[in-house]
Amino acid sequence: MDAIENYEVYAIRYATLARKAADNFIGADPHEEGSPLDYFVWLARSPARSFVIDTGFDARVAERRGRKMLLAPDIGLKRLGVDAAEVSDVIITHLHYDHVGNFALFPKATFHLQDKEMQYATGRHMAQSVFAHAYEVDEVVAMVRRVYEGRVRFHDGDALLAPGLSLHRIGGHTMGMQSVRVHTRIGWIVLASDATHLYANMQQVRPFPIVHDVGAMVEGYRRLRELADDPRYVVPGHDPLVMQRYPAAGPGLEGVAVRLDAEPRT
Repeated sequence: MDAIENYEVYAIRYATLARKAADNFIGADPHEEGSPLDYFVWLARSPARSFVIDTGFDARVAERRGRKMLLAPDIGLKRLGVDAAEVSDVIITHLHYDHVGNFALFPKATFHLQDKEMQYATGRHMAQSVFAHAYEVDEVVAMVRRVYEGRVRFHDGDALLAPGLSLHRIGGHTMGMQSVRVHTRIGWIVLASDATHLYANMQQVRPFPIVHDVGAMVEGYRRLRELADDPRYVVPGHDPLVMQRYPAAGPGLEGVAVRLDAEPRT
C-alpha cells in the first residue's frame, strides 16, 4: 500500500447569506437574529494529486435564491493555482444546489457521489417540496447525464480515494450526505460539508432544519468527531467562523480562502 500523503487543504468562500437562528437550528427562538451562512468549496492537494470538493452555485442561481455572490468558484480555485478545466477529480458531498452547480467548469472531471444520494435526488422524496426545495432539477439531471457519459464514480458508504483521503457517508441532512477525511501536517481533519452546517449544530447538538433524518444527523455529529484526530479539526460546511479561525491561504487572499491544515484559533 502506498504511504499516506499529507494534503494542503483550503476553504474558498464564494457567497454569503444573512439568516436568523430559526433558519439554522431546529427549535431556535424565531426572534433571534444574527446567524449568517457562508458558502464554500474546498481544495485538497498533495504533491501527487488534487481533489476539489463541491462546485458551488453560479450567479444565476444566486440571484434567484437571494444569495450574495462574492466570486465564482473557479476564480477562487485559480487564485490558488488550480485550473478548473484541468481538474480530474471532484467530490460531490451531496446534490443540493449550493454544492453541485457549475458543471461546465470541470469538463475533465470524474465526479464522486454516494449511491444513496442519487437514489434520494431522483426518487420518491423529490415529489415533496420539503425535500426537493434545496435541489435544482437541472443540476440533478446534469449529474444523470454525467452518469451516462461514464463520468460519475459511485460509492456505497466509506471509500478510500487515495492514501490520506477518504469519503464517509454520514447521512441525516440528505440520504447520501458524505464528508471527506483528509490527512494533513496536523493530522486527520474532516471536511464535514453539511453534515454540520455550523460549529454549534454539532457542539450543542442543535440540528439544522433542512434534514432527511434527524436521528442520523445527530448520530453523524459523533461520527465526525471520531474521524478527526481532534474535534477542533472538524470543519463545518457553512460557518463564517471558519474564515476567522484559520489563516489566510496567502497574501491577498484574506476573506477569500483559508488554510485548513493549520491549528484553528479558538
